[in-house]
Amino acid sequence: MTAEQFESGEVIMKRFLVLMFLVCMPFFAACSRDKVNPPGSNGIERGSIAGSVAGDGGKEGETMKSTTGRVLRTAHGGGRWFPGESKRLGAMVNDFIKRADVPEVKGRIIGAIAPHAGYVYSGKVAGYTFKAIQDNAARVKAPETVVVLGFSHRMGFRGVALMDGDALVTPMGEAQIDMEATRLLAASSKRIIVDYSLHGEEHSAENEVPFVQAALPGVKIVVGLFGDHDGQSLNDLVMALSELAKKKRILVIASTDMLHDVNYELVAKTDKITLEKLAAMDMDGLIKAWSMDKQIFCGLMPVLAVMKFAGLQGCKTAEVLHYRNSGDDFPESRGNWVVGYGAAVFAVHE
Repeated sequence: MTAEQFESGEVIMKRFLVLMFLVCMPFFAACSRDKVNPPGSNGIERGSIAGSVAGDGGKEGETMKSTTGRVLRTAHGGGRWFPGESKRLGAMVNDFIKRADVPEVKGRIIGAIAPHAGYVYSGKVAGYTFKAIQDNAARVKAPETVVVLGFSHRMGFRGVALMDGDALVTPMGEAQIDMEATRLLAASSKRIIVDYSLHGEEHSAENEVPFVQAALPGVKIVVGLFGDHDGQSLNDLVMALSELAKKKRILVIASTDMLHDVNYELVAKTDKITLEKLAAMDMDGLIKAWSMDKQIFCGLMPVLAVMKFAGLQGCKTAEVLHYRNSGDDFPESRGNWVVGYGAAVFAVHE
């Protein structure tokens, strides 16, 4: 797969469906190990999703309908990927952010990368991304809208699916969905659709939202999922984001973990090279290094979208803030399953 193929949209749906069958489904099973509980436990805290009620989302999603008729989407991660109790989650997320030691980022942060695994694994690294965002918002300008981009682990579909509704509810409260921005993005391309049913129980984008709530309280969100690895989908979304940036001050966050493998040394070595390419804004190098059996970013498309968007806004380099993998904090996972996590931001001078 080459950068030219991404630019021309030659990565067709048939190839993507093969990719999803051979790679993404196994990797979902792998990512599913990175839940709330560390290795040696039973995996996840089982039970109902805190506060969720079956509604018009049906099987593919969870919806709460308020007495005022507002449509409230429910994040599925509570008690699974992160604590389901408000005070515990708030304390955990704020502690991750508070403990992160990040340098002052020059300019305004317009893009970022953060991991999405269970918080006991990836939360410390995510804290670096959101500490930089929090500090930058206080010192420069806070974004009006945060666009969180994930990808579908479970199903393939063409383009990008955006979440609708009045708010996404996490144990930390409501994060208001910016439907104006959502509609503007969707109006720009047939590949960008508003369809909550395609979000299912997908965690990749939703897992970033409690961090957004802690770092940027009250800021509206847009939540989107890539359903393919097609260059046309990438280009259409980036162009739509660029147009939206002319109307609103936006921050685009790519949700992704890094290499998944049993070999701790391989993960650490590969991720180091990947982050060097990221810092250099080497999209071509990242695309060439990525393959079905070597997903240097499981969320490749969100990463490429943020990189390309940032580049069009004038960003020349990415700032890598922190890196850890699950084998660093849980050595017993080495030889079993190791996942890498990176934090990075993209800034422009205005």
